[in-house]
Amino acid sequence: MRLRVILSLSVVASSALATARLSAETDSPAVPPAPAAQAEYDGIEPELTPVSTVFQSTEEPSADSVIPPNTEESEDEIIFDDPSPVKPPANPYKPLFYDNTFGSYLSNPDHPYLLGERFKEMPLGDDCSPYTLSVGGELRHRYMHEQNRLRPGGPVNTDYNLWRWRQYFDLQLGDYARVYFEGIDASIFDNDLPPTPIDINRWNVQNAFVDVKLHEWNGAPGWFRYGRQEMLYGSQHLISPLDWSNTRRNFEGFKYFHHTETVHVDAFITNPVNTAGGNQPLSQYDNSRDKPDTSVTFSGIYATILSDGGPELLDLYYLWLRDETNTPNRPDGSRHTAGGRFKTTREVQDDCCKVTRIWDFETEGAYQFGNDDGKRVSAGFFTSVLGHTWTTVPWSPRLSGLFYYGSGNHDPNGSTNNTFNTLYPLGHAYWGIIDNLSGQNLYDWSLQLNAKPTKKVGLVGAFHWFEKATTNDYLYNVAGAPTGTLGGSRDIGQEFDLIGTYTFNPNFNIQAGYSWFWYGDFVGDNIPPRNTATQFYVQTTLRF
Repeated sequence: MRLRVILSLSVVASSALATARLSAETDSPAVPPAPAAQAEYDGIEPELTPVSTVFQSTEEPSADSVIPPNTEESEDEIIFDDPSPVKPPANPYKPLFYDNTFGSYLSNPDHPYLLGERFKEMPLGDDCSPYTLSVGGELRHRYMHEQNRLRPGGPVNTDYNLWRWRQYFDLQLGDYARVYFEGIDASIFDNDLPPTPIDINRWNVQNAFVDVKLHEWNGAPGWFRYGRQEMLYGSQHLISPLDWSNTRRNFEGFKYFHHTETVHVDAFITNPVNTAGGNQPLSQYDNSRDKPDTSVTFSGIYATILSDGGPELLDLYYLWLRDETNTPNRPDGSRHTAGGRFKTTREVQDDCCKVTRIWDFETEGAYQFGNDDGKRVSAGFFTSVLGHTWTTVPWSPRLSGLFYYGSGNHDPNGSTNNTFNTLYPLGHAYWGIIDNLSGQNLYDWSLQLNAKPTKKVGLVGAFHWFEKATTNDYLYNVAGAPTGTLGGSRDIGQEFDLIGTYTFNPNFNIQAGYSWFWYGDFVGDNIPPRNTATQFYVQTTLRF
């Protein structure tokens, strides 16, 4: 096994890293992705996405899909988003497989061959049958090398392999109903440390739901969904399937959604199933998480307003998390989150009306209130990103800057809890790909540079400067658990990330990344000392 890994690494390191680029779509325009430094790995859920893509989806509703696609961005899009005008993506694979859009792709007689395309939208009966079945999935392997990360077990040098298989069946019952099923098997091999919840999920049900059309209003249907389902909204700061993890988050419950060309409205009431969080080790064949956690209720309303023909997008949302468990130093109680997100782009033209530069801007913020272990909650977060793309310069470079603030507690002995609860985020796309930190009690200033040497190659470099928002609160690891002791310096450290992605076609891509984390004074004083942390990975993704 180790010999095969070493051989694959040598091949990937010489090709993928030399020319790699984080791009989730094969036919993406020459304009570099938007500023989202963590999400364009897999083409559909690529691993690293430009900062700008992470914030919003650039998809428009498609007439080919019984259920209009989401306007949210995948991990890849987050770090490799293209700030160019909204247009139908070439890649039919979406961050959520139940949003895949094969109809428009396959209807083009000149479309490149897609592995497994004969199993997409197969009519049940004659060719004019309104009943169709689509079958597909994904096989993904990632080799990981880690050293001195902030993870359970203390500083350690470890290598391991992650494997994930997903298989789905999508039955469309005309224009009135739909049945969707997706299974998952995620495992870890050659690991030196006990596996964590994000590593293993053996032979479980990832999605299993029924959609029923309730009505048609303003030219678009309203749908009711019941069952197990993944969820992804907006920039994935608060709600994400967390594709980077070997497992993926999912929920079980009810959803109503109505998507027109300019307005998308979703309302849901769910219980989390696999939240891909926590630090407790799991046995190799543990299926116990394949049940909804009825002690936790997650519900909300999420609305997206799309400008008519313009690049502007506005999200407005209200989310309610009720947690009846009693976990020390973890958010428990009833939390309400109200917030919004805005994104836009502006083109700069020369005297010949040719677009030479593109500015993009995105901002999001939310306020939390409620109660937590008998304390009043008053917390929030704010983030903003500004990017600039040179469209006429070789490699179409994009430079972006991001600021993030997640509140921390001002007084641990007071009557108010000010620590922001990040809910179910895609932290990997924002707070460094080495995955040391969560967005609680955190300042993050970062710069990101995206480049596209070729149509199929994407490169991303990002630098982060991290600080605690307040000295009176803990440092929180990627799982949202307190790390170290209270007090101490605000200086957490700096991180530098390099990512390269080569996308052969919508079915297949290879991605490699390397990260350095230089620890600041807080880690040396409040956490067992450790040297600079590093992480190297090579990921191969095949979709069918």
